[in-house]
Amino acid sequence: MTSLERPAPAELVERINRLRHRRRAYIIAHNYQVPEVQDIADFVGDSLTMARAAAKAEAEVVLVCGVHFMAETAKLLNPDRTVLEPDPHAGCPMADMITPKELAEAKSRHPDAAVVAYVNSSADVKAMTDVCCTSANAVAVVQSIPPERPILFVPDESLGEYVAEKTGRRNIILWPGFCPTHHRILAEHIEARRSQRPDAEVLVHPECTREVRHMADFVGSTSQIIRRVAESPRRAFIIATELGVCHTIRKQNPTKTILQVSRLADCPNMKLNTLEKVLWSLEDLVHPVTVPEDTASAARQAIERMLAIS
Repeated sequence: MTSLERPAPAELVERINRLRHRRRAYIIAHNYQVPEVQDIADFVGDSLTMARAAAKAEAEVVLVCGVHFMAETAKLLNPDRTVLEPDPHAGCPMADMITPKELAEAKSRHPDAAVVAYVNSSADVKAMTDVCCTSANAVAVVQSIPPERPILFVPDESLGEYVAEKTGRRNIILWPGFCPTHHRILAEHIEARRSQRPDAEVLVHPECTREVRHMADFVGSTSQIIRRVAESPRRAFIIATELGVCHTIRKQNPTKTILQVSRLADCPNMKLNTLEKVLWSLEDLVHPVTVPEDTASAARQAIERMLAIS
């Protein structure tokens, strides 16, 4: 084989499977991963279900195909296991929109507020919060906090807005962070798709802007959108979230029409993980995830509080 040749995908999958068994590895992947990575995973889900899968994993190695904060979360819940990420450069722009220093300053301005951190945040930020949440359980997490207590919600302003709308809470202080991928989904994209398929149900992720959310037939997390398609009597669906989830939905609903809202709804960080990188990570146990114990213990508590609520 020349240096310019690449192994056929079937050969890559076979080599990954051999190493998976040899390493006693459990591969978890987010729904936004490229299709071939989703297809080799032991578990595919959204942030909440990935966190639960990581907590229940019975393996020596947990390989997380997602972005860095997901791998950190898996390490927090599996402190005695080796946790790997195929590409350590797969970050999250939203997670970078708040730093521990900025959060400390916000907490000093709102000393009575409970801090709720979206899991799309670093372990350092999680360690400074009272409880974490995902888009699937953010409403339940906020409802678990006494109504008279103010809430500092970080870092996703759009998700925080959605939670405030759903709960009627007026004492939620929103951090000005956002998901670039979901904010690239515009009202005009919804309108264009609806004109093509007026019979289609529009399913929107709460990380989208208020304007886009208010155009939806259904607003929900990745897992909730997947479940909605399966349960809805409609035959066509416009999916307004990261386009990788359409692979999952089509596999589970082969007789239904699944339309991506826009090709712009593509997270380049999620797409950094490839079969080759999965193989390299398992071969040499490269890119292990570490979290300092003083940070890990506090961050773990915030995640465990979230899991107890959901």
